[in-house]
Amino acid sequence: MKIMVSAALSILLLAIPVMAAEGVIDVQSDFTAAATADRLEKVLLSKGMTIFNRIKNSEGAAKVGIELRDTELIIFGNPKVGSSLMQCQQSVAIDLPLKALVWEDAGKKIWISYNDPGFLQQRHDIAGCEQVLDKMAAALDGMTKAAARQ
Repeated sequence: MKIMVSAALSILLLAIPVMAAEGVIDVQSDFTAAATADRLEKVLLSKGMTIFNRIKNSEGAAKVGIELRDTELIIFGNPKVGSSLMQCQQSVAIDLPLKALVWEDAGKKIWISYNDPGFLQQRHDIAGCEQVLDKMAAALDGMTKAAARQ
């Protein structure tokens, strides 16, 4: 019985290319990692977001002799939205500004990953900001899909 369960679990794990971490949303991209990151930055800027930084993790790893598939973190936000959330629950500031990770998996697929605003709501026990969180969730969904799809 243990062998059958183990075999079934192995097959299931092989069929699922990416298992998202708790509270993380993954959007598959049709483009290379570099093109996806550039597209995402362009979309974010067009929506009035501030880009605080782009960290090319794979380039940093290469500088110390470590090979890492394409991985880039984009840190961005809108102080009006973030500040509103902090008024509801100040601890959410540990997760702000927002971040999007553009990365290549072992199967050469490119992903954009970001924290689910619903998870942030639970993590920080945010009450009274449901409209802000819903708007943030819709905006993140739209912006990442616009950057990831042709």
